[in-house]
Amino acid sequence: MARIIDTEAKNMVGKRIRYYRKAMKMSQQELSNKLEVLAIYICRGSISRIEDQTRTVTDIELWGLAQILKTPIDTFFE
Repeated sequence: MARIIDTEAKNMVGKRIRYYRKAMKMSQQELSNKLEVLAIYICRGSISRIEDQTRTVTDIELWGLAQILKTPIDTFFE
């Protein structure tokens, strides 16, 4: 079944993910590589699309991002 989202923003967390990634001085590619160790496969381009809110984020991806960025999931929500 296709996902239908009626807003331009496809996620609510992208801006905060970018903030925490940059705070850790981590590139998008480094974040992608670290997620791969957790068996979460998000390429660098998809991380870019998450951060600019043009791609959805699954719960497993969100969990992995929180682990790598060392922050509780709820801090991603403004």
